[in-house]
Amino acid sequence: MRDKIQFSIIIPVLNRPYEIKEFLESLSQQTDKDFEVIIMEGDSIQPCDETCKEYSKILNIKHIKNKILSRSIRRNSGIEAAAGNYLIFFDSDCILPTQYIEIIRKQLNENYADCFGGIDNADKSFNTLQKAVNCSMTSFFTTGGIRGSAGKSKNFLPRAFNMGFSKEAYKKVGGYNDIIGEDIDLSMRIKEAGFSVRLIKDAFVYHKRRLTLKKFYMQTYTFGRARVVLSRLHKGSLKILHLLPVGFTLGNFLLIVAGIIFCNAWLLLPVATYAIVIFTDSMIKTKKTPISLLAILTGCIQLFGYGTGFLDELATRRASKKSAEKMYRQ
Repeated sequence: MRDKIQFSIIIPVLNRPYEIKEFLESLSQQTDKDFEVIIMEGDSIQPCDETCKEYSKILNIKHIKNKILSRSIRRNSGIEAAAGNYLIFFDSDCILPTQYIEIIRKQLNENYADCFGGIDNADKSFNTLQKAVNCSMTSFFTTGGIRGSAGKSKNFLPRAFNMGFSKEAYKKVGGYNDIIGEDIDLSMRIKEAGFSVRLIKDAFVYHKRRLTLKKFYMQTYTFGRARVVLSRLHKGSLKILHLLPVGFTLGNFLLIVAGIIFCNAWLLLPVATYAIVIFTDSMIKTKKTPISLLAILTGCIQLFGYGTGFLDELATRRASKKSAEKMYRQ
């Protein structure tokens, strides 16, 4: 019989007091409030002291400041400060549904796993761009369901915006490495060590990304670079599915160039067909034309960003070299 599950919620934050306020407000509304909250703040120009002080009246909060900017190091420092035996991680731009903790506790008590992950969703209060980005990030036609949106758990790897694992797993494999793709790397190490990993689809969060189209491109560009880094750290982890955005990037580039050179609009038919697929998928989910039209753009940005990041890292190995240096120093 396992010990009673004691949750420690750990959130790294930097210059986001408004996000932490929304996050803590969602925690204060939980139907199950048996947890501690550890806010690991970097060297913020806009600290969240007052917000943490306000919510300390109703939540068990530890507000710890660490000047090191790395999210990974702050997360690991939060683990060391945690009193609980099960650690849950979120990004500061997440908002939790009121039954999140209750669902996690029930699921783990019924079918325990040393590591779990959930999916992200869009709240009705989100703006059009946030909803369009959510459609792109969760669509089977952009991610193939590897983020758990399709309900498949076989190849699912938890990500740090909605992820938890036991202290037992942490003691065996260690915490987050200070590299890009650090959360996927940790999920892989936990699985490779023989610990159970599962998707809890009902444990979703509202991921309120504060993005512009440019920032979204840079984020997905980093995802592409991270995939190459991860393939070098974990041999055999690179799947055909991970290469599809690269095929999308190169294929569409060649089709557009060929269409211009040969003045043949029919060569753009595959591009138009994919746009229709994305639009239809988003309309089914949101039933909103503006969101679905914008989702065509965000979907293309996501795949193009990932593809260019992947190709850049494959050619230059910049992030791979930095990751190797950081891991060697650790």
